[in-house]
Amino acid sequence: MHIPYPESPRVLRPASLARRLLAMLYDTLLVIALWMVLGAIAVTLNGGEAVDGPLWRTVLFVATYLFFAYFWTRSGQTLGMLAWQLRVQTVAGGHINWTQALTRYMVAIPSLLLCGLGYFWILIGDEKLSWGDRLSDTRVVQLEKKKP
Repeated sequence: MHIPYPESPRVLRPASLARRLLAMLYDTLLVIALWMVLGAIAVTLNGGEAVDGPLWRTVLFVATYLFFAYFWTRSGQTLGMLAWQLRVQTVAGGHINWTQALTRYMVAIPSLLLCGLGYFWILIGDEKLSWGDRLSDTRVVQLEKKKP
């Protein structure tokens, strides 16, 4: 079920590449902090020894997905997106689901690894859609500033 966000009937404009990249920078710092907390827990549970290997990398991968998916499905905004007044939503303007969040997350990997090509794709076309937007049927929009 896609519950619409409560706001004016005015159509929100697509988010710019610059704002998206700045929000990603904020979120990267938060993910690093999350990894540090998980690392401290893992080292403690491992008797003070360093943790590495496929299981550990899987834990980090899943934890990072859960971080993004939780915020995207709950409010449509990570903390970085909140700071830059961005929101991810369905084409109809509602909350995205966990499957759409997983698609966005998985597509972000090649989008970034290919020198950011999946995000620079925003510069092509009027809709300003990244690969993740296109494949998950979602949009990142610029919210209007709240009036005091």
